[in-house]
Amino acid sequence: MLVSILHRATGDALALGGAPLLVWWLYSISAGPEAYETFTACMTSWFGFIVLIGMTFALFEHIYSGLRHFVMDAGAGYELQTNKMWSAAVPLLALLSTAALWGLLYTKLIG
Repeated sequence: MLVSILHRATGDALALGGAPLLVWWLYSISAGPEAYETFTACMTSWFGFIVLIGMTFALFEHIYSGLRHFVMDAGAGYELQTNKMWSAAVPLLALLSTAALWGLLYTKLIG
């Protein structure tokens, strides 16, 4: 139940938070260097990084949960132990994927 609710919440977060960020980014590119500098200043602040990391987690969680639902829609994974395992694995995989991606970005940006 929790993973299903988290799937809906991350979908909403991506739609309500990610879409405006994407539009702002595209607008800032088209509006010129000053607008883009404002965007990058906001997104590279501590608050911007929290938002971007949160959006990354939401994306990974939504993808993994969607794959879980896809498998269940095909008729597999309804056994209690299998369902419990995947329910625990989805947020953990999302967290590890987020950490790996941002760790890679950090090493590429800093190193």
